[in-house]
Amino acid sequence: MATEEELFASIDALLAEEPQLPPPAERARLRQAAGITQSRLAAALKTSTQSIKNWENGRSEPKSPRLEAYQRLLNGWAAKYPAHSNSVAPAAVPVLAAPPQPAPGAATRTAVPEAPKAGTPAPVEEPVAAAATKRPAARHPAATPRRPAVQKAAKPDLDPRFPHGPLAVLDADGCAYGIDGIVLDCPATTIPELVEWTLRESGLGAAKLHRYGKDGDPLIVLTGSAAVKLGLPERLEGHEQRRSLRLPEDHPAVRQVARAKWQLTQRGFGPWARIYRRAQGRERQCVQLAILSWDALDPRSWPGVTDMEPADIARVLATYARRVITPRGSTAVSGLELMTALRPPTKAMQDPESGNWVSARNPGSLGTEPMDPAPPEATAEHPVVVNSGWTGGFLNEEAYQWVRSVDSLTDEECMLPYAVGLDLNTAFLAAAARLVVGLSAPDHFHAPKFNPKIPGSWLVDLSHIEMDPRLPSPFTPDGTRPPGPAWYQTHTVAYAQELGYDVHPIEAYLRRETGAYLDPWHDRLKTAYVETLADLGVTRELSDVEFLAAMERHKEVDPAMAAVLSAIKATVKGGIGKLRERPQGRHYTDGERWPALQRPTWRPDIRAAVISKARVNMHRKLRNMAAMTGLYPLAVLSDCVVYPSPGASPLDFLPYAASGNPQPGGFRLGASPGLAKLEGVQPMLWAVDLMEKDLNPARHIKGGDAVLDDGE
Repeated sequence: MATEEELFASIDALLAEEPQLPPPAERARLRQAAGITQSRLAAALKTSTQSIKNWENGRSEPKSPRLEAYQRLLNGWAAKYPAHSNSVAPAAVPVLAAPPQPAPGAATRTAVPEAPKAGTPAPVEEPVAAAATKRPAARHPAATPRRPAVQKAAKPDLDPRFPHGPLAVLDADGCAYGIDGIVLDCPATTIPELVEWTLRESGLGAAKLHRYGKDGDPLIVLTGSAAVKLGLPERLEGHEQRRSLRLPEDHPAVRQVARAKWQLTQRGFGPWARIYRRAQGRERQCVQLAILSWDALDPRSWPGVTDMEPADIARVLATYARRVITPRGSTAVSGLELMTALRPPTKAMQDPESGNWVSARNPGSLGTEPMDPAPPEATAEHPVVVNSGWTGGFLNEEAYQWVRSVDSLTDEECMLPYAVGLDLNTAFLAAAARLVVGLSAPDHFHAPKFNPKIPGSWLVDLSHIEMDPRLPSPFTPDGTRPPGPAWYQTHTVAYAQELGYDVHPIEAYLRRETGAYLDPWHDRLKTAYVETLADLGVTRELSDVEFLAAMERHKEVDPAMAAVLSAIKATVKGGIGKLRERPQGRHYTDGERWPALQRPTWRPDIRAAVISKARVNMHRKLRNMAAMTGLYPLAVLSDCVVYPSPGASPLDFLPYAASGNPQPGGFRLGASPGLAKLEGVQPMLWAVDLMEKDLNPARHIKGGDAVLDDGE
C-alpha cells in the first residue's frame, strides 16, 4: 500500500505539470459559444489572430504565461457552455481576415493581459470585432444599431514572408518582443544559433520599399542581459569613441561566428553588427544585431528608449521601421540607407540582343559607382583638392548662425517684454521637396550664363548687394555681406536674381543629368512625421491656439511615440549630413580616400543644395515678416528664429488677415514640415544680454538663462 508521503509526491507531480487544455476543436467551440471573435481573443491575450487560429487547429500550443490565462478562460467558458448544453449560442460575427501564417516552428507567447500604462493608448480592435463587443450576447447582430467606427489610419499589411514584422527585442529569458505586442520564443544560446533562428524560424524581415530594391534584413535588438546570455560582454570598454568600439577578432563570440561559416562586415562586431553569408541566387542571408548596452541607440536620437521595457522598445523601433525603415545603425545611417532603398541604383532589364536579363542603372538614381565632386564642392582634405593643388575656394552653403547687432535695436524693440523663438518643423526635409539635383559628374564651364534650373556650383560676385542691417545676408551662414567673389549653389544665386539683381557667373561646375532624387525620401519622411505627431495629439486640423496647446503637452501623451518623432527628425538631419561625411580617426592624413568616399551617396553637392534652399526659404520668410509686421529678428540659428514680441505667444506677433487666417508668405504655425512651432520664450532683457556678449539667443531660448556665463 502506498504511503501518505508517496501519494502526496504523486499529487505534487501532477500539480507541477503544465495545464492541460481541451482539444483544439473544443477550444474553437467554446470561443464561438461565447460569441468572441478570434481577433478579439487575440487582443485580450496580446497575441496575433494567427496564433489563435493555430491553437484552434492544433498547429501550435500556447506557452506560459499565456497558457495559464488561456486555460482559465476556457474553463470559465466550459462551465457556461457545456458540450451538450441546449443554450443558444449568439449569432456568428464576421471575422476579419487574419494575418499570414507564421513561419514554421516560430512559437509565440505574450504576457498575461494587463491594463495599458498611463499615457499609452489601449489596443484598438478591428471595427467589426469592436462593434460585436457592444452587443448583448444573445441578441442578433442586426437588432442593435451599430455606432460608426472611429476612423483610424490603417496599419500596413505584413508581407506573408515576414508574418512577425521587421524586428524583435530579445531578453535573457528567450522572449523576442516584436511588432503589435507579439512575443516569440527564441531558444538560442549563442550568436550563430540566434542568426539561424532569425533566418529560419522567426518570420522576421521587411518587404522592399521599391520594386527594384531589396528586402530589409531582420533586426534583433539585444538587451544587456540577453547579450551576456549569448556570450557577449555587457559593456564594450576601450579608449576609442563608443561608436568605434568593436569586439577583438579573438573574442569567443567572433570565433563562433567564423566557425559557423558566417561573416561580419568590415565594421566588425560593434554596437550595430551585420552577420551574413554570401547570397545564393536571390536569397539574402543576413541578420542585423543591435546591442542596447553598447549604446546602439543614441539617447539624443532615441530619448529614453534604452530604459524602456523590451516590449516598449519593440513598439518604438517597429513603428519607426514601418514608417521609415528598419534601423540599420544610427539615425544618420538609416536616413542615408532610406535614400538608396527608395531609389535603388539598378534594375533588371532584358538585353535586346541576347534576351538575357542584365543589371542596368535605374533612372533617377545615383548609380552604383562613387563620383568625385567638383573641387569647390569637396572638402579641404579630399583627394580631388589635395592632388590638384586647388586654391579656388569652396562652397560655404551652411545653415544660419546669425545674431543681429545690438546697435541696430530700436528703443521700441528694447521696450517689448518678450523674446519668442519659432522653430521650423524639419526645415531640411521641407527644402528637399521637389528639389532638382545633379545625377551625373560635374562639367566645368567658364563665364556661363546663369540658369536657375541647372543644379551646380557657381563662382559669382554678390558682394555689391546691399541688405537691411536688421536682416542677415542670404548669401553667407553668418549673415555678413560677402567680401568678394565666392562659390554658391544654384538656389543661392537664383535668390539674388529673385531680389532683382543681375548675376554674372565667372565659372561654374554644372551637371547635365538632373532629377528630383530626394522626392520619395521627402514624401516618406513627411508622412512619418505627420502621422507620428498625430499619434501625439497634434493634427493638421487644429487651430493655431489648439496647436500651441497640443505641442506643449505632446511629449507627455505617449513617450514611446515621442521617441519615434525624435528619431524621425534625427533621420532627416543625419541623412543630409551623411551626404558629406568627413574622415574619422586620429591617424587620417589629408589626401587619403576615406571609407565614405566609396559610396555613391557621398554627394556634398546634394547636401549643399538642401541647405542652400533651406536658408533661402528662411530669409524669404524674414523679409516677408518685416514687410507685413515691421518686425525684425534678433537671431537665427539654422531653423530657429527669435523675435521681439509684445506677448509671450507667437500669436502676439504673427501676421493674420482680417478673416483670422494666417497671412501667406510669413511664418505659419502648424504640424507639417516647413511650418513653425514655439521653441521657447524668455524676457527681452535676457536676449539683449546674450547679444551683447556675442552669444546667440536662438541657441539658448529653449533652455533658460543658465547660459549667461562667457564660456559658450
